[in-house]
Amino acid sequence: MTVDVVRTGGCLCGRVRYEVRGEPYASGLCHCTTCRKLTGSAYSATANWHQPHFRMTGEVQTYERRQFCPVCGSRLFYLFDGGVEIFLGTLDQAPYDIKPMLEVWAVHREPWLSPVPGIALHAENPPKV
Repeated sequence: MTVDVVRTGGCLCGRVRYEVRGEPYASGLCHCTTCRKLTGSAYSATANWHQPHFRMTGEVQTYERRQFCPVCGSRLFYLFDGGVEIFLGTLDQAPYDIKPMLEVWAVHREPWLSPVPGIALHAENPPKV
């Protein structure tokens, strides 16, 4: 994996900043009820990087394993063993050229959303490999 690409992001007030290096190993859209409530939208758009490719400055609060800025409330990422899942809307520059690789919880997908050509669509979570 090349780490030439560096993307930066952060919260609305700027107190929490992060950078990710290289391309994500996974990306997707989730239509589950938790992601809808987290984002205030019809779905979440996220991408995952391995932990060594992620750096953060500032202090975050955690609610149900997801990190957010305690000052402005921006939902930022989810840290897990060995990796980080970034909410793509928190990246500084759009478009960020990260296409979804799959959609999950499509059972809750809004019928007015256009399909994303060429990606896997799962009614719930994809089977573990």
